[in-house]
Amino acid sequence: MTTIREEDFVTSVADAFQFISYYHPADYIRDLWAAYQREESPAAKDAMAQILINSRMAAEGHRPICQDTGIAIAFIRAGMDVRWETKNSLAQLVDEGVRRAYTDKDNPLRASILADPDGKRVSTGDNTPAVTHVELVPGDKVEVIVAAKGGGSENKSKFAMLLPSDSIVDWVLSIVPTMGADWCPPGILSLGIGGSPEKAMLMAKWAMMEPMNIHELKARGARNRAEELRLELYEKVNALGIGAQGLGGLSTVLDVKVADYPTHAASKPVALLPNCAATRHLHFTLDGSGPASFEPPSLDDWPKLSLDFAKSRRVNLDTLTKAQIATWKAGETLLLNGKLLTGRDAAHKRMVDMLGRGEKLPVDLGNRFIYYTGPVDAVRDEVVGPAGPTTSSRMDKFVEPVLAQTGLIGMVGKSERGPAAIESIRKHGAVYCIAVGGAAYLVSKAIRASRVLAFADLGMEAIREFEVKDMPVTVAVDASGSAVHRSGPAQWRAKIGKIPVAVV
Repeated sequence: MTTIREEDFVTSVADAFQFISYYHPADYIRDLWAAYQREESPAAKDAMAQILINSRMAAEGHRPICQDTGIAIAFIRAGMDVRWETKNSLAQLVDEGVRRAYTDKDNPLRASILADPDGKRVSTGDNTPAVTHVELVPGDKVEVIVAAKGGGSENKSKFAMLLPSDSIVDWVLSIVPTMGADWCPPGILSLGIGGSPEKAMLMAKWAMMEPMNIHELKARGARNRAEELRLELYEKVNALGIGAQGLGGLSTVLDVKVADYPTHAASKPVALLPNCAATRHLHFTLDGSGPASFEPPSLDDWPKLSLDFAKSRRVNLDTLTKAQIATWKAGETLLLNGKLLTGRDAAHKRMVDMLGRGEKLPVDLGNRFIYYTGPVDAVRDEVVGPAGPTTSSRMDKFVEPVLAQTGLIGMVGKSERGPAAIESIRKHGAVYCIAVGGAAYLVSKAIRASRVLAFADLGMEAIREFEVKDMPVTVAVDASGSAVHRSGPAQWRAKIGKIPVAVV
């Protein structure tokens, strides 16, 4: 009988979460590089280049790929012949591993987990508890999959109870465009079909941890209905033209996974889960011989790329005026220099609440830009840890009161804005720019100074002032209301020509 020691299990979990914070799976880098080489859209190609360069930098520097270091998830298949040398539950052991990983002094990871989710929403401080799933199976080994899932992609999870005669392909093609770029494509779409509602969701989550192999499947052909769906959806989702970061292009998904299970005659439950550019998971097995060890990938697995900013407009944020930003056009690339404020969900809610009470804000937003980010804590000689953009649409409800009452002229974030936010931007002559989601470590290298100005109690959501030098962004919504997340995908969907473009 195999005996698994508590310390071996906890150490393995902790080391695994550290490992995936800075190493992409090799198959993701391989397929993203191949997609980059095929891509014809300059904007999408640039976005993929930033993700690839960021990934290599994170691997070299052992710092997080993305500032959103995720909710910790563990799938455990425990052999029934295994004896556990512990008095704690497996969930408690996973939590201890997560606690150690996320509070590591050399590479601290962002604590994103909040207790009292519909109340005070207070950080637990160490990213626990994890979400742990346990299955008893025959054998004398313990198989573990750990994953760190970012909020942007998790928030785009979809579920439907379709009628038995409904088309899953039609449902997916109707849903994916509504997901926009919040899930940071290009990534993976994973479907769970059948069983019961919770079974479908779990199958989809499990399936996205499987190796990426769509091109091998295309070469040999489908052998069952699930594989037929994978191939059909891979082609048709990419034909939507959404592209990297939603900018329009040939590659929206790098792979599609499908897992199915017998279901009730009256039902067809379907779960659709995306995995973003910060794909992070690791598989290991414990056999009683000690903790798991993880072989670092070779840096030769990463392409050597450099960014070309020759055509980008250099901008001084400290002297910027509305008249100047009125000359910018959607799709134009910029290099931001000067002082850039930060603030995201909690900070915006607090500011808008203060404005509603007629109170003075602690920071003057007049003629300023604000960056939606929640950075990782700095270590060693860093000014700030990885500081990529968060999903901007979560701030849409705050755009009108902030622009109308504070004099703010610009916002920087990730992915598209909703119709009301775009109209507010147009009405007030403001602008919205995007940084590349999944390039957090690369972005942080453009930040030369950082200080907290207000709401320090909000932790990573506090208002900070960054001093930036040549921070690369793209104009996503210009002062006239033109939006690249509308025009880009429509243009490329028409170019690809496999799915009709609706006439608006």
